[in-house]
Amino acid sequence: MTAPTRDVLVLPPGYRSREVGLFAAQLDDQSARLTKDTRGLTPAVLAWQPAPGLNTIGMLLAHIAIAEVYWTQVGPLAKPSFESLSVIGIGGDDDGMPLADGGSPAAPLMGRDLAFFDDLLARARDHTKRALAGLGDADLEREIARPGPGGTVRGVVNLRWILYHMVEHEAGHYGQINLLRHQHRLAGGVG
Repeated sequence: MTAPTRDVLVLPPGYRSREVGLFAAQLDDQSARLTKDTRGLTPAVLAWQPAPGLNTIGMLLAHIAIAEVYWTQVGPLAKPSFESLSVIGIGGDDDGMPLADGGSPAAPLMGRDLAFFDDLLARARDHTKRALAGLGDADLEREIARPGPGGTVRGVVNLRWILYHMVEHEAGHYGQINLLRHQHRLAGGVG
């Protein structure tokens, strides 16, 4: 019989706001689960595509890192524009998403090993945690106009929603990654 697991969420030290610290803990918990479930994936599995035009696990991992940098910069850091190259070493479009119908996996990610993707995610998270540490409860109410195509505004979000969305975004793509692992196994692969 397997021993029961113990899942607890501990508020990390170093945050002005308990609520912000809770979001950081949620992000870290999601990342720990994602990391555990991706151990042992080879470059071939990371680049496997179930059909042309569909994402790979590597593309999704890179996308999680890029999106986290994006939301951290437009939200907590209030930067007027987004730039990921200096933070994680790849550009905002290097995940190849969205792929065109029938498209091939993102060329900048081909042949990359798990350590490469782990590094992207770790660098993005370090960037996020540094940006979150000084936020207070009142900061979570700050609203940001969400830019859309051609200088339009898609809508308005507050920092609390951005932090929620960062957790929700990673969790959604984590589910996709697990589905791709399952599809790969069914196609005769491992992982």
